[in-house]
Amino acid sequence: MAVTLSEAKKNVQDALTQGVIDEFRKNNFLLDNMTFDDAVSPTGGGATLTYGYTRLITQPTAQFRAVNSEYSSQEVKKQRYTVDLKVFGGAFELDRIIAGMGGIADEVQLQMSQKIKAAQALFNDTVINGDSAVDAEYFDGLDKALTGSATELIPTTAIDLSNSAALDANYNSFLDILDEFLMGLDGKPSAIMGNLKLIAKIRAVARRAGRYTTTKNEFGENVEHYDNIPLVDLGEKAGTNEPVVGTNASGETSLYVARLGLDGFHGVSMAGHPPVKAWLPDFTTVGAVKKGEAEMVAAVALKRTKAAGVMRKIKVV
Repeated sequence: MAVTLSEAKKNVQDALTQGVIDEFRKNNFLLDNMTFDDAVSPTGGGATLTYGYTRLITQPTAQFRAVNSEYSSQEVKKQRYTVDLKVFGGAFELDRIIAGMGGIADEVQLQMSQKIKAAQALFNDTVINGDSAVDAEYFDGLDKALTGSATELIPTTAIDLSNSAALDANYNSFLDILDEFLMGLDGKPSAIMGNLKLIAKIRAVARRAGRYTTTKNEFGENVEHYDNIPLVDLGEKAGTNEPVVGTNASGETSLYVARLGLDGFHGVSMAGHPPVKAWLPDFTTVGAVKKGEAEMVAAVALKRTKAAGVMRKIKVV
């Protein structure tokens, strides 16, 4: 069965887990909107958490034929992929003496919310930059899947959006390239993703073209759109001020898009378990220092190459 975190919350009776699920969703577009295929059952004593799927890598063709002639045979090409679910999160420790200082609830809430914030950042980072060949603890992300694919667009020269004058001069040509790039996908993407500087530039371009709108999600947060496609700042990597999508020495960055869905780009989680869990410190038992933890078990899968894309060489500084 496929679920979003919002739907997973409804299947959980524990109020703590429900609150943690909401915290994972807040201020994170991907975790709030991504569908998770909760289809992975642990085998081998929990040692194997593998999700297998088939990715379509070519498109079907059709043709006319003359009477008494045959169609030319053509089959879509597909490739078998597997992804292993990964476990990530964090822990914190608090001394029980805090319980006698009147601030225990606030301190636990603060530490837990900050661990969830870090886990959100790590998820975003891995969705883009994850490479299990570099670090076996990570799942593979979009950059690895899209490099060298038909939906990787690398302009001959960088598109300059670095300042107001460059925006005025180049926004029409940028929009032409962007729209053509988006039409090369297999459907309208669910989000345009990048770093803060890039999202600011696309916002400026959209305003100049009269294609900028905003809506509010269920948490009351503003969601910006270009041509009704949400603009998503992927934020910084966990524990740093380094953006998930970097900018090179020439001031160039990349733009990522994905169509979220089980036939496109989606998450993967364990069957019968909520994707996120938390454990609060228990100050009712012996021991001065108690530990709290927040954890997520997940990975991502790209079912169709054309369900996602990356546009390189956009100059933002």
